[in-house]
Amino acid sequence: MAFPYMEAVVGFMIFMYFFETYLDIRQHKALKLPTLPKTLEGVISQDKFLKSRAYSLDKSYFHFVHEFVTIVMDSTILYFRVLPWFWKKSEHLVTLVGLNAENEILHTLGFLAGVMIWSQITDLPFSLYSTFVIEARHGFNKQTIWLFFRDMIKGMLIAIVIGPPIVAAIIVIVQKGSPYLAIYLWGFMLVLSLVMMTIYPVLIAPLFNKFTPLPDGTLREKIEKLAASLKFPLKKLFVVDGSTRSSHSNAYMYGFFKNKRIVLYDTLIQQCKNDDEVVAVIAHELGHWKLNHTVYSFVAVQVLTLLQFGGYTLVRNSSDLFRSFGFDTQPVLIGLIIFQHTVIPIQHLVSFGLNLVSRSFEFQADAFAKKLGYAAELRAGLVKLQEENLSAMNTDPWYSAYHYSHPPLVERLAAIDESDKKEK
Repeated sequence: MAFPYMEAVVGFMIFMYFFETYLDIRQHKALKLPTLPKTLEGVISQDKFLKSRAYSLDKSYFHFVHEFVTIVMDSTILYFRVLPWFWKKSEHLVTLVGLNAENEILHTLGFLAGVMIWSQITDLPFSLYSTFVIEARHGFNKQTIWLFFRDMIKGMLIAIVIGPPIVAAIIVIVQKGSPYLAIYLWGFMLVLSLVMMTIYPVLIAPLFNKFTPLPDGTLREKIEKLAASLKFPLKKLFVVDGSTRSSHSNAYMYGFFKNKRIVLYDTLIQQCKNDDEVVAVIAHELGHWKLNHTVYSFVAVQVLTLLQFGGYTLVRNSSDLFRSFGFDTQPVLIGLIIFQHTVIPIQHLVSFGLNLVSRSFEFQADAFAKKLGYAAELRAGLVKLQEENLSAMNTDPWYSAYHYSHPPLVERLAAIDESDKKEK
């Protein structure tokens, strides 16, 4: 008797839904607490706390509904074998438009086109509610309905342009077959990721946001001076108009080798009290670069990708696996989808481990910024970002440990203060 892979996958998905819902309930209770954590009393204003509490609770209620609908839909699709049914229907669609459905690449693209349309339809109500009800209610949304749909259409067009060549290449690589298939797939994805990291900020991101050079002034001078002191090869310093879509703030770096760039959200500049707070945030980001966190993260992702492709090559010819999910053929894309579902337990463990590593990196980057003399400014900047983004003030430790890639503000401030005590 063949192993019931599909039933096992659905069973684990439901188990994880209940487990994560339990954590969500714990977090919801923490969010409902009527007072600030003691360490934040006098640091966060009562007005900001109440606004943060209301915003977090709204998102929490929304999350419960979204996750319930998602698990019902995903379980139904797998258990009632909607995927194989849709795979056959997409074959008819390809034939209907005059193409050869026996060509696996064309068949796969027809299948993915239907999946993309389905995903957009099912996700749209949640995206609209999140953006134009929750985010708008709490003063974050700056988008018009036209801008929202324009971004969505742009995203779909980009997927239509970029997706087919990538899908075709993966199918050809697998069809060719080789004892080194996992390495070939990994090599292709490595090159693809490097290409996308290169072209995304230059060609794709500007389709959605406007990037302008940071004007001359004290802020630019301080950031350039800091970068030079660390020998960071800063080539360009941009401000992005994040305020056209949201009041949330951020900053990030990108680029290879001697061609690094820093991007500041205009909202970050507006929200921080002075230039030094912005510089402190940048000092934290530069800490990730100086401590090689980006390199470690990139290498970790590549190793995990190679291991995943190695696992895929071991099971891709398992007819029992395909039959368990309702398929009487073994298409390349379907094999990848099925494999991803079968390794979900491992993915959850890996995600948890990566979060632990990421949290330690954040503490290290904070300590790095503090060593540069930005302890007070970093502390003030973190508090300001927490307040302006209305981030959750009270967090459940179990929920935080499982979900957060960044430590809660309470823990970050405690770490900064603890290092001060040790130095004294």
